[in-house]
Amino acid sequence: MTSASPSESALAAATLIQTRQTVLPKYQVEPGPQGMALEMILAAAGHAPDHRQVRPWRLIRVAEAARPALGEVFAQALLARDAQASDIEQAQARDKALRSPLLLLAVVDATKGDAQISLNERVISAGCALQNMMLMATALGFASSLTTGKALHDAGLRHLFGLTAGEQALCFLSIGSAASRRPFKPRPSPSEYLSVLDADGLRPHP
Repeated sequence: MTSASPSESALAAATLIQTRQTVLPKYQVEPGPQGMALEMILAAAGHAPDHRQVRPWRLIRVAEAARPALGEVFAQALLARDAQASDIEQAQARDKALRSPLLLLAVVDATKGDAQISLNERVISAGCALQNMMLMATALGFASSLTTGKALHDAGLRHLFGLTAGEQALCFLSIGSAASRRPFKPRPSPSEYLSVLDADGLRPHP
């Protein structure tokens, strides 16, 4: 990069990255992405780094008709962890499946393709795909969020989504319109997470 001022595209990219904000599913409402907007978001995932093009991850969209079944999986997973969970707590668990307009499950395959590609590298590829999607959603005016939870490891969830022995449910991606947004949280500067290794060892980034 030269000392010239950043290009318009670079400034636009910086703005997009810096304005992405997590909006939890309970604060998302219709409309969600449809048509070309949805296709743009999904296509963004395909441009993630993918060593040897093994595509070690996949996405599963949870249609409206399947939301009650997913909600029941959440409730049963809660009961498996806490047999004394109240009816209200079970209802809250079921409600998590109904919130966001677009709900996707990200799945990582630890065995697909080249066995020399480690699980860490596969997860990183999936993470990049998810970030690409969230940035595209932000560019299109939508809110997004990643959510996890103990139910991701539940046998009922694995059965519902048809996961194979080598696959792991990584997280859910929720996308919709923001009903409300929280103030932006301060983000760390490079000096807070970057150090430099030189001939004398490690030193802080100036």
